Amino acid sequence: RTSYSKDRRIVPCHATESSRFTLTCATDNALESSCPHSCKVVHTSDFGQVAFTIEARPGCPIQLTKYMVYHTSQTASAEELCGRTEWTLDRVVTNGFQELLASQQQYMEDFWRRSDVRVKNIRQDRTKRSTVEIQQAIRFNLFHILQASARAEETGVPAKGLTGQAYEGHYFWDTEIYLLPFLIYTSPRIARNLLAFRHKMLPQARARAKELGHRGAMFPWRTINGEEASAYYAAGTAQYHINADIMYALRKYVQATGDEAFLRDYGAEMLVETARLWLDLGFYSEAKAGKFCINGVTGPDEYNAVVNNNAYTNLMARENLCYAAQVVESLQATAADAYNALVGETGLDPSEVKAWMRAAENMYVPHDEKLGIIPQDDGFLDKERWDFRNTPSDHYPLLLFYHPLDIYRKQVIKQADIVLAMFLLGDAFPPETKKRNFDFYDPLTTGDSSLSSCVEAIIAGQIGDVDKAIRYGMAALLMDLADVGGNVKDGCHIASMGGTWMMLTYGLGGMRDYDGSLSFWPRRAPEDDATLLFTLTYRGQRVQVEIGPENVEYALREGHCLIIHHETEEIQLTQAHPVAVRLVSKQELT
Repeated sequence: RTSYSKDRRIVPCHATESSRFTLTCATDNALESSCPHSCKVVHTSDFGQVAFTIEARPGCPIQLTKYMVYHTSQTASAEELCGRTEWTLDRVVTNGFQELLASQQQYMEDFWRRSDVRVKNIRQDRTKRSTVEIQQAIRFNLFHILQASARAEETGVPAKGLTGQAYEGHYFWDTEIYLLPFLIYTSPRIARNLLAFRHKMLPQARARAKELGHRGAMFPWRTINGEEASAYYAAGTAQYHINADIMYALRKYVQATGDEAFLRDYGAEMLVETARLWLDLGFYSEAKAGKFCINGVTGPDEYNAVVNNNAYTNLMARENLCYAAQVVESLQATAADAYNALVGETGLDPSEVKAWMRAAENMYVPHDEKLGIIPQDDGFLDKERWDFRNTPSDHYPLLLFYHPLDIYRKQVIKQADIVLAMFLLGDAFPPETKKRNFDFYDPLTTGDSSLSSCVEAIIAGQIGDVDKAIRYGMAALLMDLADVGGNVKDGCHIASMGGTWMMLTYGLGGMRDYDGSLSFWPRRAPEDDATLLFTLTYRGQRVQVEIGPENVEYALREGHCLIIHHETEEIQLTQAHPVAVRLVSKQELT
């Protein structure tokens, strides 16, 4: 701890003992009055006070303006951070409150112009909520994402954002899978910062992989400074899929922004090291006809831990391996300097790339011919079904009332797992496959995680189950405002809030970006007069999508020319020429 004062200014700085995070909160005070007054400053390492004594007079105004500045860092010393804080404080005091207010107002206007999602004419008989209530919930969620991520420069986004102490401010896979899609398409600079933060922890990830006996890099399941902070390996470290989740987000970012420089300078190195880990973790199994298998892992569903061939993990690992090979081969062919730098940094051998592709091409994905579904893992279908009928309604979440071993032995799911894969990799699953899997897994899913409802709403909508899409969608949208899980006292569910944006754009809006291009497959349900409007930033241009009762209109709000697709029809947009397309009345999305 360190603290000092200057005139009416107090500058305290604290540093955490282990992670050496530094935090400074400096204050300055400006008192304006013609009344006689004096000032006394008292401070210690933990306490600061500026006390004014004023001889107040009738009709003599007194105005006190207090300026506060926060700075935090993982790398700066206390002295350096105090210097930064004082520089910022000098600037804001000089500019004054009105300029600060105007700049904040402009910042928020810019945010809503890029990010707002607007709805009209919602059928309250279906949603049990008015249009005003739903619009409030949407903006409540988007605002909290902004608040949690706006200053993410050398940090991640805590699971509870700025709203609570739960999870001790740690970062999880939530960031890449649930938050980054929103940020990529509304605030790409912040998305870039968050991916750069993952690259920054690559040395610790390499060390962690070595500790676990692997080549490559193993990103921490739960962290605040790059080190693994999960205390329970079965529901923490065993979730190897976080490597693929980060690389999935990297690919989405590069495709949506065209930021090839980031891919060369940061992304390629992460791809090499994560691909190495998958190749080292898996093996070619004779029992599975020589297929590449990945054993002893936990997927997104933490109620089935340390299993063999979790389908989500295998599918996402395959994507990771393919993308790594694709990027390395592209650099070798088109950017020799960048490729040579990558080889120098990682010691990459060309034979590794061939091995990645072989593993990807031979990746084992479970399949049950009789049920026509993808088993969540090798042993899932062999388990006894959880006795939902005799489980008291107040005994959820299950992990708070039942021993993990009891849960692990049963067919019961905490959150969307293979259903999540069908959303993220949706082009790999025909509609009938999505329906069979959703119909099988939905009754087994407790929704004990706030991350489940938004994904289930999207897939339910895609298979035409409107009632479930609305039910899950409203649960996700009101997760915090209505305290759906009964735990908002611990803080808001920031990742679920990101999921609601995906639910509105990818779900209701029919947005697809699997191949890096933008397409939309919106459908209106019969007798539905609702309107949905949202905006996306794509390759530096801003496109607005407005889906009404009869038509969908695409309009370019910023930029010169943008090519998108309405279903399979190519549409060329300019600011002068928006395009309207008549909608087909169907419930099913493709």
